[in-house]
Amino acid sequence: MRGPVKIVKRNKDLKQGYLLRLELGFILSLLIFIAGTKITIQSSEKGDDLIVDKQEEVYVEEIVQTKQELQAPPPPRPVVPVEVPNDEIIEDEIIDLDSELNMNEIAIDVPPPPPSNDEEEEESEIFVVVEQMPELIGGLPSIQKYIEYPEMARKAGIEGRVVVQFVIDTDGNVQDPVVIRGIGGGCDEEALKAVKKAKFVPGRQRGKPVMVRYSLPISFSLQNS
Repeated sequence: MRGPVKIVKRNKDLKQGYLLRLELGFILSLLIFIAGTKITIQSSEKGDDLIVDKQEEVYVEEIVQTKQELQAPPPPRPVVPVEVPNDEIIEDEIIDLDSELNMNEIAIDVPPPPPSNDEEEEESEIFVVVEQMPELIGGLPSIQKYIEYPEMARKAGIEGRVVVQFVIDTDGNVQDPVVIRGIGGGCDEEALKAVKKAKFVPGRQRGKPVMVRYSLPISFSLQNS
């Protein structure tokens, strides 16, 4: 019967000791907390100071645009007069004229007056239409008698009209004939040859013969050849 009684007693002692130790631990931790709150921690004087670099500030100055003023050029320097020695003496020269000029004995040839511009313009101007147009002396037969039908045009059966333009001078002669419309086959050359031998009554403007530009058609036909 002694064994169970000892176990019960030991359990009671353990319970009482546990509670006591728990209370002591709680009180001790509370004292440590109170003591820790009252203690002031001072930094060491030898400790490194914390340096915070300030951010560099950049200032932008406003640039004022200036206008360049044009300056007038400086005035020219005055010309300094240079002294010229006046030692030289210019002697007056006397010119003796032994001969006398007699205006009555000299004959002066006066050129004839130039022709008026109106006459020159009328002579050099070539008219197209005048008051009295030129007339072919003998008519077209006087030209046709000088024309020989080209053999090349005959074989090729070329027919048609060749127009020749030329200038009739104040004497009625033909100058500078040219073919302005041809048919070929040698007919153009025959027309020019015949026109050069033609003679006209010159055209007149205000009663005076003038130069007139004239066009003359010359026909080539195989039926008439």
